[in-house]
Amino acid sequence: MRQRVLFFDLLRCVAAVAVIAIHVLAPYRTELGIIPMDEWLTAIGINSASRWAVPVFIMITGALMLSDNRPFDFSYYVKRRLGKVLIPFLVWSVFYAVLAGFTLSGFNGQHVIEVLQNSPNEATYYHLGFFYYFIPLYFVIPLFQMVIKHYGDKYLTPFVLVWLVTSLLNLLSIKGIWSNDLWLYSGYLPLGYLLYQKVPLNKAAVSLFTLMGIAAILTTFYMVASDSMAQGEYSVGKWLSYKTLNVILAASMIFMLCRYVGEGLSASTNKIVGFISTYSLGIYILHPIFLWPMKEFGWHQGHPAWVIPLWIVISGVCALMLSWLFARSEKTKWLLP
Repeated sequence: MRQRVLFFDLLRCVAAVAVIAIHVLAPYRTELGIIPMDEWLTAIGINSASRWAVPVFIMITGALMLSDNRPFDFSYYVKRRLGKVLIPFLVWSVFYAVLAGFTLSGFNGQHVIEVLQNSPNEATYYHLGFFYYFIPLYFVIPLFQMVIKHYGDKYLTPFVLVWLVTSLLNLLSIKGIWSNDLWLYSGYLPLGYLLYQKVPLNKAAVSLFTLMGIAAILTTFYMVASDSMAQGEYSVGKWLSYKTLNVILAASMIFMLCRYVGEGLSASTNKIVGFISTYSLGIYILHPIFLWPMKEFGWHQGHPAWVIPLWIVISGVCALMLSWLFARSEKTKWLLP
């Protein structure tokens, strides 16, 4: 059994919280000119500062799976890796399609059917879009593993450098063969591996990544705020995409900061962090259930500085407890990766 790497637990925790924050603040984003400016700026500030959440989950996968030196077993990989994610995704897609049919005016069965019919191309609920680009990465991972096994990891650095250039081109809306989603997401896998295995863990390296990450977040916030105010409506361009250089730099900062502090936490803190980490994907899948009333009943009235943290806690804790309950039974634990 491989030794548990503690900072990955911390990464999963902060990423889960950031994902919930992105979904909680959604009602505020388009209210430029409707709500006070400080409230709108607070919401998009949090949005700009948390876009790294989803990429971090991919980087963790890359760091762990590309570091795995065990011989590749196709049957095990399909059943225990791919199947463990794919089957729950399909089940929850149906569940959330049904949930999407419930509104304040009643249940709309026709809408459920339409959502399911469109599910091959579009997620049945807003948060499930993650799996549409995460699951295809399971077909890329064995290719990276094969390269590392036969040639070592020396080719990963130039690959990531080319990928970073294409992410900048994507940010600038310069299209080309690099505009493919699978390509733009796949680079997070070797990036996670390199930050874990190759980048030295010292103050100089962490400081450099922190400076780049902060600069990227501030630039993102400025561009989104200024473009939106110039146009008189919410406008983000490519700045909030998961496939652009600014978000990559922010994700790299979070990865290195958690790597730096994650192994030095106290035993009691590690116990709490480890418990949350165990159910982090369950939290990701289940938290929209508890955000549904907030969105449907408009329970987000108030300053986002306190409304967003409040709903992060409510939905996060409820999703954590429900994930824990699912895991206690053999009949239901397979529903969550």
